[in-house]
Amino acid sequence: MSAPRADGKGRSHRVLLLLPLLRASAVVAVATTLYFLLPLDRDLDQNTATVLALGLLGIGALLGLQAVSIVSSSHPRLRAVEALTTAVPLFLLLFSATYFLYGREQGAHTFSEPLDRTDALYFTVTVFATVGFGDIVPLSQTARVLTTVQMVADLILVGLIAKVMVGAVRLGLERRQSTRPPERGEP
Repeated sequence: MSAPRADGKGRSHRVLLLLPLLRASAVVAVATTLYFLLPLDRDLDQNTATVLALGLLGIGALLGLQAVSIVSSSHPRLRAVEALTTAVPLFLLLFSATYFLYGREQGAHTFSEPLDRTDALYFTVTVFATVGFGDIVPLSQTARVLTTVQMVADLILVGLIAKVMVGAVRLGLERRQSTRPPERGEP
């Protein structure tokens, strides 16, 4: 560990670096809480399909805005992590709500089993992670939640290398490097 800075900026710098992660965690916590608490009792109709389409467009716009923010950030890598840890869960929750509503409307023959909200989230993450549906299947809610958490962690790890975010980070680092004042002895 490094020694504390005499000017006291070390601690405030670490806090500033944690803020994007805390913001992303708060967004995901609120969105997940809303997913489980909101009354999803409407049928899957044209209005719901419109909300899904608008949600997908919104997530696309969010990613676009975040890519711009990454390029102009003083910490582009951290901004990219925040962007991905916010957008991926929102995307998964959007489709999970859609599967839940569709399963409710169409009845038991739509999926191999009736989907409650946890089952819909599990199905969404399983499909998104392309892990398939093998002969080992979690049966209890707790096992499904734990499996879902593991899949999301895998996706975040893989998602960190996504082309757009990596490109935005690269551009942000180049921008930061070009605006840095030259060190003593540099031309």
